[in-house]
Amino acid sequence: MGPRSSARRAGAVQSTNDSSALSKSSLAARGYVQDAFAALLVPGAARRAPLIHRGYYVRARAVGHCVRAFLERACAHPAGRRSQILSLGAGSDSLYFRLKTAGRLAGAAVWEVDFPEVARRKAERIGETPELCALTGPFRKGDLASALCFESLDYRILGLDLRQLQRLDEALAGAGLGADSPTLLLAEAVLTYLEPDNAAALIAWAAQRFSDALFVIYEQMRPGDAFGQFMLHHFRQLNSPLHGLDRFPDVEAQRDRFLRAGWTACSAVDMNEFYQRFLPAQERQRMENLEPFDEFEEWHLKCAHYFILAASRGDAFSQTLVFPPSEQFPRIDPASPSGVFPASVATRDIQGPGLKRYGHASVLLSPSTILTAGGFGEQDGRHCRVSEFHLLSRDCPFEWKGSQICSWETGAQWDGRLYHTMTRLSDTQVLILGGRLSPVNPAWKVLKLHFPKSEDKSSEGVNVTITKTDPEDFSLSCWRHSTTEVSCQNQKYVFVYGGRSVVEPVLSDWHFLHLETMAWVRIPVEGAAPEARHSHSACGWQGGALIAGGLGASEQPLNSVFFLKPVACGFLWESVDIQPPITPRYSHTAHVLNGKLLLVGGVWINSSSFPGVTVINLTTGLSSEYQIDTTSVPWPLMVHNHTSILLPEEQQLLLLGGGGNCFSFGTYFNPHAVTLDLSSLSTEQ
Repeated sequence: MGPRSSARRAGAVQSTNDSSALSKSSLAARGYVQDAFAALLVPGAARRAPLIHRGYYVRARAVGHCVRAFLERACAHPAGRRSQILSLGAGSDSLYFRLKTAGRLAGAAVWEVDFPEVARRKAERIGETPELCALTGPFRKGDLASALCFESLDYRILGLDLRQLQRLDEALAGAGLGADSPTLLLAEAVLTYLEPDNAAALIAWAAQRFSDALFVIYEQMRPGDAFGQFMLHHFRQLNSPLHGLDRFPDVEAQRDRFLRAGWTACSAVDMNEFYQRFLPAQERQRMENLEPFDEFEEWHLKCAHYFILAASRGDAFSQTLVFPPSEQFPRIDPASPSGVFPASVATRDIQGPGLKRYGHASVLLSPSTILTAGGFGEQDGRHCRVSEFHLLSRDCPFEWKGSQICSWETGAQWDGRLYHTMTRLSDTQVLILGGRLSPVNPAWKVLKLHFPKSEDKSSEGVNVTITKTDPEDFSLSCWRHSTTEVSCQNQKYVFVYGGRSVVEPVLSDWHFLHLETMAWVRIPVEGAAPEARHSHSACGWQGGALIAGGLGASEQPLNSVFFLKPVACGFLWESVDIQPPITPRYSHTAHVLNGKLLLVGGVWINSSSFPGVTVINLTTGLSSEYQIDTTSVPWPLMVHNHTSILLPEEQQLLLLGGGGNCFSFGTYFNPHAVTLDLSSLSTEQ
């Protein structure tokens, strides 16, 4: 890499500090953390989205957990040696000021290292801010030729390139950083911006230099799945690519990396595990109630792709495991795949809004026509709630033609809802139930879509008439629920189950809508009811409904499967025993094919792998896993927030849409409809 290229890369990495600093300032402003200094260190302000707040919140809590563990351990160490905190790539972080205000720096000091421009800018900011100077006490600034930019009794800021280890070592020694004192090294999203050899040298240098130390890193991992690929693409676009993820893709590889470099103990967890195991339930509930939130998939996926690691060595820390293993968060790795389902592109026509959307609903109107409505996607060159409908049609069994865009004609307008359901009433009518316009604004009205007869459809598009058809005295105010057609005493009903609402984060309610009269009716249901859930799957079987997975209380994925079984007096809840138990998941879809329940995609947080298709034999209860072979489709393919349509005669499954707002990396939409070939199931016993 030439000098100019290296300088550009360094500038791009420095810009990530500026973005991160504004996010931390927004985090404090919204009450996620107590930090009066973030806004003082960063000029300007930005209001971040709730998803960004959650991501930076769990990062702050994880790093804070490690800092407390170090200080508590260091305080128990024999007196006479001052504890040291060395923050590598510190940027605009306010750690020193927070610790000083809390009285945690008695007998301790902080050194910070970052690029010279970043370090000098921070030193200038401190010097011109009286509230900060009052905490540092008397200080002096270094000249432009010196690496030492700021120095007070217990705080020093140095401008150095972490790739120049000899100069780093000399400058730190000159700034008073000892080799024998208990030392905490912090590197938040730092090593991954270094070339792997430079990062390895830094880890080994730290192990050799400090006799008693704890090295804490927070950074990205899991590059192999769809979210990981989009994450890598985002940082490449910023000219600050992530390095080493192919060599160290998971926490096991990261632990081994530090142990081989001379650290004697090491523990690490991803952010999902940290959030559930190391934060009290009361604190989690406080955070979850700070802002309206409905991006669970991206929250859990972000947490699955970041980890916190603490490596230790020396007398004070040699046996320290900051994140000891526990059965509170069991890792569930599915058995070896029983096979694969080949995927192929169903249609390459993506003109107009197409199927580049998520949070939508789809329904098979006829064997040759699929309707998709709602969701968040691309329309008129921007990302928004999609108001146009989409038709996917075909003239022969295996070739889906380009889409036709439908527009509403008379009656009510489409309100742009997400996370609703659609039920086919006939080949010309569809029922819309539930959904939301925002996390605080449910879509109350029950809608009915009326289509012209198939022979009246033209290539110019299809006009759809939308009418309100609210049953008397009842309108659904939930979303992320499910609807399934069931039968009772030769009458057809729509069974509505679960979901969430503005008032309740998770619902256990169910309702029956009589299809002939469009009236809500009461039908007796016996047996132990499933626990409340949303973002689960539901599909019809033997006149009843199969409910699988979902997100339950405390935002935890579920692995239970229940059958709403028709009986003489109404229905009966039965738990379906599955062996081996399925991995807890949500945001998946489900279908029954030849007596087998297929759970397609979704999000799970208890496994090191990522979901494909789980196949459950409903007669024996045996489950098996199938991977999706994406060799022939554009990668990445995100199989969550999607819809799917089963074509039993062709032994195929169509995946429509999918994706999400991937943390701060941008919004991703699957660009094509994808076909899964299920024919291998028909040959199995």
